[in-house]
Amino acid sequence: MRRRRTLGSLGIGGALLYASMAWTQESPESHPGSEASEESEAEHVPPAPPSHALPEMPYREMGTMMQMDDTDRFAMILFDQLEWRPTDQGAAAVWQAQGWYGGDYDKLWVRSEGERVGGSTEDARVEAFWDRIIARWWNLQAGAREDFGGGPPRAWAALGVQGLTPYWFDLEATVYVGDEGRTAARVKAEYDILLTQRLIVQPEVEVNLYGKADPAREIGSGLSDLDAGIRLRYAVRPELAPYVGVAWQRRFGTTADFVRAAGAAAGDVSVLAGVRIWF
Repeated sequence: MRRRRTLGSLGIGGALLYASMAWTQESPESHPGSEASEESEAEHVPPAPPSHALPEMPYREMGTMMQMDDTDRFAMILFDQLEWRPTDQGAAAVWQAQGWYGGDYDKLWVRSEGERVGGSTEDARVEAFWDRIIARWWNLQAGAREDFGGGPPRAWAALGVQGLTPYWFDLEATVYVGDEGRTAARVKAEYDILLTQRLIVQPEVEVNLYGKADPAREIGSGLSDLDAGIRLRYAVRPELAPYVGVAWQRRFGTTADFVRAAGAAAGDVSVLAGVRIWF
């Protein structure tokens, strides 16, 4: 504010004089290092143009030479959650894992998640997909799912998408069709919040819906269950990160009735500890 009042009191001529002085002070010639900068620019010599055109060569040879082969195959296995939780029935070992093999456009994608309590598998699933990129941040996935543990096994055909939403939420949305007119849908979202390069907070939520009740597996129709949690992990190395957190599970509707009839609570909050590993 003081500078504005001074310039106003100088008038147009004074303002022009002041601007001229400021330009002179800020010009490159007034800086001691400007001559060195000019000498450095004068010493820079651009590389000579290529003496001959690039010869014709197969795509794979060109990709290897330029290190830009988008048809190359690669693989990864990720245990996003490998953790221990206390429950009413005892200590539970919980896992969420996925792995893939393929190129930039097409992959074989496998996912699995489940829970073991007291040495027996309570609820688990394995999914296998053909994964095809359909947009910059999105993949289409088509395949099959198998449920096991906690009742008779169930098989499903699956179709879904996986990718990054605006603001970098990692989203999975899949619909399923099984035998005897069964249908289901699953939506999962998670987000990484970097407190530092090594310390990361990861909130997550997963919702499952079913179009038809399945009493043999204690599943009701409609909104069946919601699993939400937040985990704080420390990356000892990028591929190894132990974590602690809190998880909240809630069953709804007829599913909650089945769970209560079996002597368990429809909702549960548990403190957890685990490790995130990939290779």
